[in-house]
Amino acid sequence: MIASPDRTPLSRDFFDRPVLEVAPDLLGRILVRHSDDGQIELRLTEVEAYAGEVDPGSHAYRGRTPRNDVMFGPPGHVYVYFTYGMWHCMNLVCGPEGMASAVLLRAGEITAGAELARKRRLSARNEKELAKGPARLATALDVDRSLDGADLFGGPDSPFSILAGTPVDADQVSEGPRTGVGGEGAGHPWRFWTANDPTVSPYRAHAPRRRRT
Repeated sequence: MIASPDRTPLSRDFFDRPVLEVAPDLLGRILVRHSDDGQIELRLTEVEAYAGEVDPGSHAYRGRTPRNDVMFGPPGHVYVYFTYGMWHCMNLVCGPEGMASAVLLRAGEITAGAELARKRRLSARNEKELAKGPARLATALDVDRSLDGADLFGGPDSPFSILAGTPVDADQVSEGPRTGVGGEGAGHPWRFWTANDPTVSPYRAHAPRRRRT
């Protein structure tokens, strides 16, 4: 049986490009999460680009560490980090190996497996909120640091795969500053989202954290 165009798997070459090309091109693509509990499919609606050692907002800005090692390639792997002592966030590594860059998955629409996602996101008021924000997305897909380094193209045993989906037309792609990024990277318009999509998360500017006295 020949797969329909939207069910055609992407190739690793898709990710072997500059991060600012890959990020907006991910909108409308379908990320598939495979697990023993079942399968979930997510149509990507919001992402952010992080350009490694040339980007003050990136985890790799100050060089390679055990935490960010996956960002340095090869492309097509998953980078997972833990933030604020409570949430995981999922990124897809892109660009040539050795040059750290990744796309943060900020939001999407669950198009298959919503019942399983709801069991993990009991606080969601409706299905549009299941993956509305990077921490919610990771929770809905049951993503944690154990999946750091997973290969999107690792074969039938991989926890993830990605399908072509229906790419968003360029005139429907909005862009603006990244959420919560401060300092020199605050103004980079490297957040991309599908215009008027109800699953896109609200923008929040960076708010410096106060030290407790």
